[in-house]
Amino acid sequence: MTNEIKITVKWSGEEYPITDIEENDTVLSLKEKIENLTGVRPERQKLLNLKFKGKAAQDCDIISKLGLKPGFKLMMMGSREEDIAEASQAPENMPDVINDLDIEEEEVEIEKAEIYLAKIQKRIETYEIIELNPLREGKKLLVLDIDYTLFDHRSVAETGLELMRPFLHEFLTSAYKNYDIVIWSATSMKWINEKMKLLGVSTHPDYKIAFHLDSLAMISVHTRKYGVVDVKPLGVIWGKYKQFSAKNTIMFDDIRRNFIMNPQSGLRIRAFRQAHLNRHKDTELLKLAKYLELIAQLDDFQVLNHRKWEEYRSKKSKSSRRTDNEEAHPHQA
Repeated sequence: MTNEIKITVKWSGEEYPITDIEENDTVLSLKEKIENLTGVRPERQKLLNLKFKGKAAQDCDIISKLGLKPGFKLMMMGSREEDIAEASQAPENMPDVINDLDIEEEEVEIEKAEIYLAKIQKRIETYEIIELNPLREGKKLLVLDIDYTLFDHRSVAETGLELMRPFLHEFLTSAYKNYDIVIWSATSMKWINEKMKLLGVSTHPDYKIAFHLDSLAMISVHTRKYGVVDVKPLGVIWGKYKQFSAKNTIMFDDIRRNFIMNPQSGLRIRAFRQAHLNRHKDTELLKLAKYLELIAQLDDFQVLNHRKWEEYRSKKSKSSRRTDNEEAHPHQA
C-alpha cells in the first residue's frame, strides 16, 4: 500500500488541495491532476517552487523523491486556453485598466490620524524585518511594489520571465548606485521570495535588495467612499531605520491608495499589463531610472511633486543638453 501525499496548489489567488497523489506518481501526473482542478493544461503550467536537487523538477521526476513536507504549498503560474484566446483577440490600443481610488481629499486627514499612527507604531514594534543585504551609508531609499509594477502576474506566458517588465535589471542596476532597494508586496513573504528568484532579482550580481516586506507590514485604514483598504505605510521602515524619512524615500506602486499614509513620497507607476502585447514597447522603467538619477542629487524629496515626474525629467534633460552645448561651443553662447 502506498502513502498519499497532500499538496495545496496556489494559483490566481485561489488554493486547490490535491489529496490523491501517490508515492510513485510523477510530476506529469501531478500536472494532470492540477489541470482537472484549474483547467490549465500541463504544458502551460509553471510550478515555481517544485525543486529536485536544487533545480526545477522535470515531468518524469517522482513526487515522493522531491522531499516535500506535509501540507506543501505549490505555487503555479499559467493560463487556461480560453483566457489565452481572449487575450490574443484584445485590441492593442485598449486603454490600461486603472485599479485606483479617488481618495485624494482624504489623504491629509488619514495620514495624520492618531488611530493609524498607532497601528504603524505597533508594526514598528512587532514586525520583524530580515535584512538580505546590509544598508549602505548615505544612500536614499527606493521602495518597490511587484505585481503590475515589476511583473505582470496574470497575463499569458509560457515562462515567468516573459511576464517581467522590460529593462527591470537595467533599472535596478541604475537605481542601486544611489538607493538602497526594498521590495514591498501585498502578498506573503514566501510568494515574494519565489517571484524574486524567478525574475533573477535575488541573485543578480549588479545590485542587491536590502529586504522584503509582505502584507503583514501593511495596515488597514477606513475611507469614506471605499470603506476599509490595506495600505503600505513607509513609517514602518522609517521607525526602524532612522536614516530614512520623507526627505530621502520614494515608493513606486501602480495603486495610489497603497501610499495614502505618505502620499508625497509615492509615485504611481503605469501598470504593466498584457505582457504579451506590451513587453516589446514598455519603456517606463528606463524613464524612471533617469528620474531617480536626477533627484538623487537633492537633499530633500519633499520639494518634489512625483505626479509630475515626466515633466521634471524632461526639463532637467533639456537643461543638461543646453549646458553641454554651451560648453562645447562657448563662443556661440
